[in-house]
Amino acid sequence: MPPDTSHAKSTLELRNVSKYFGELAALRGVNLRIEPGESVFIYGPNGAGKTTLLRVLSTLARPTEGEALFRGEDMHSNSAAVKARTGFVSHATFLYAELTARENLKLAGELFGLPNVKSRIDAVLDLFTIRERADEPVRRLSRGLQQRVTLARALLHDPDFVLLDEPFTGLDAASVGKLEALLRRLPEEGKAVVFSTHGFDQGASLARRLVAMEAGRVKFDGPLALAPLDSLGIGEKR
Repeated sequence: MPPDTSHAKSTLELRNVSKYFGELAALRGVNLRIEPGESVFIYGPNGAGKTTLLRVLSTLARPTEGEALFRGEDMHSNSAAVKARTGFVSHATFLYAELTARENLKLAGELFGLPNVKSRIDAVLDLFTIRERADEPVRRLSRGLQQRVTLARALLHDPDFVLLDEPFTGLDAASVGKLEALLRRLPEEGKAVVFSTHGFDQGASLARRLVAMEAGRVKFDGPLALAPLDSLGIGEKR
């Protein structure tokens, strides 16, 4: 039977997804659907499965069980199409250390087949205030500057889905403020933003939907304003 695509246009979806590493279950029966224009905060303690969840959504990890779908079809049957519509920021920068920031972005633009790649590169360099350092090898840049280059690369191809795993890592206060403003703006432009951060209050100020996780399971998924924080064990940790 063909997949049901009647409500699948431009969506990311996990259906009963579990992910095992040996006997360790990083995800357990996760169901999740991400629509354009959503702002989703993934929250939970270390080991809750947040990183694995984001890696599955970005096609960097395959589910052991269940289905990971893009527009109603298996993500891994056409991972290139998924990558073309998603931007992912991981704990690791995945930058080429010997290349400059500009060269890293040029390479990404060529892989995506972007038209007007030079103007796109200039735009994201300016967005994250890194043009002045853009022609230095990445290995010479601070961790915070490398993070800004990684963010620039994630947005270079104007993705519909922006997936961010601890995106504030290494950023100075000014860069944090700019990124927070960007994360508020992108959903207004029809982009879906899905992110994790350890700071609950920070995440709650940026998102409208909360996905609370523990031990690989989703404990709550819904409007952040309606989340039962105390019963989720979140209120006492704030």
